Amino acid sequence: MGCRCTPTNRSGPPDLGHAVYLAWVLLSAGLALAPSSIASAQASRNDDELAEARRLNQEAAAFYSAGQIPKAIALVQRALAIQEKALGPEHPDVAASLDALAGLYRAQGQYRDAERLYRRALAIREKTLGRGNPALALSLNNLAGLYRAQGKYAEAEPLYRRAVAIEEESRGPEALVVAPSLDNLAGLYRAQGKYAQAAPLYRRALAIEEKWRGPEEPEVAASLNNLAGLYHAQGRYADAEPLYRRALAIGEKTLGPEHPSIAANLNNLALLYAAQSKSAESEALQRRALEIQEKALGPEHPDVATSLNNLAELERAQAKYAQAEPRYQRALAIREKALGLEHPAVAGSLTGLAELYQARGQYAQAEPRYRRALAILEKALGPEHPDVATVLDSLAGLYEAQGKYLQAEPRYRRALAILEKALGPEHPDVAPVLENFAGFLRKTNRAVVAQGMEARARIIRAKRAELAPAK
Repeated sequence: MGCRCTPTNRSGPPDLGHAVYLAWVLLSAGLALAPSSIASAQASRNDDELAEARRLNQEAAAFYSAGQIPKAIALVQRALAIQEKALGPEHPDVAASLDALAGLYRAQGQYRDAERLYRRALAIREKTLGRGNPALALSLNNLAGLYRAQGKYAEAEPLYRRAVAIEEESRGPEALVVAPSLDNLAGLYRAQGKYAQAAPLYRRALAIEEKWRGPEEPEVAASLNNLAGLYHAQGRYADAEPLYRRALAIGEKTLGPEHPSIAANLNNLALLYAAQSKSAESEALQRRALEIQEKALGPEHPDVATSLNNLAELERAQAKYAQAEPRYQRALAIREKALGLEHPAVAGSLTGLAELYQARGQYAQAEPRYRRALAILEKALGPEHPDVATVLDSLAGLYEAQGKYLQAEPRYRRALAILEKALGPEHPDVAPVLENFAGFLRKTNRAVVAQGMEARARIIRAKRAELAPAK
């Protein structure tokens, strides 16, 4: 059978920047009301109220950075109410707080609430600033990012493209503000397996960042990580490693070796080593990342859960089940407490734990965790998201292992249909499901159909291998 990947790492390491960006939005929502703009916007009697809104948003930024998202949400809601009363419901500064609140909802997995607020912020900016104003690019990128997180790639692409066009037209194609939008569009293409379209955008974003910031700034490191992640997804490990290492060196020099952002760089490099079966190197980096996060963020921060989950994945792959199980369980507990019981990240921990139990033959413990993970993802992301397909494939494998073929087959078929529709029939993530389904079909005496699926999987893998130059 082909490898079964969990929703947390299905498409390789993520693009960097969303968490840092959200903290910036929260902070800038608090800073938007500078004294001069307050005086021109409202009578002096509102000054104290707007100053309080500014303070609340800044406090919310601190809570978000500490992983205390519900507290941050409550503060931004209060700030938003103050701003709406003092400035009116359609003021651009209200849009800033709407963005901040929507970003928190997205981080919490409350995508419907996030979409509603992002759309309102976009409408305010279009009405008050005009459809070509550079500030619109912020709203467009936000809404597109939400759609991308939900697997709604067709809805995301025109928004990302419009954001790039607005920024290029208003500031010029080499302006610094263009780089993040290029990174975002490239990330969308990468998620869809459109690597040839993603690569020039990532490279262009990196060149812009280096031109304006110099070669050793944290933003340059983020662009390096993104391009490295593309090479990683393509299997171009030798091309990815020096970029990851350069990004890590920049971060250590500019932020210090104990900064939480360094942990993300370490985890990316660790995942690259894990993909090459360099388990010892991967484990050392993951342990360092975990230590940094626990020290800087506290033992119950969601980022700590991510590192725990990654380390558990590595240990599970090495059949170190006794070490992996408590890490999965701790990651699950952190995510449930910090993010809520129905957050997609909770599904990631559940799936990893279920796969561990399946590997140990503890099928009765695996099934309810798969089922709960599936329910969470279907509710949060929709029934046709690629992560739903990943869990369906794993659940089908569980039923197959128990000889429950009538339950396995429809789940294999649904998993394959979802991935082909969402990502296209030649996406790299389709190959493992084809191989898993083919193994099932052979077991149920349908070798001819299985051969066709295996041939398709070989073609997909061969195309991916062509992108990885010979070493």
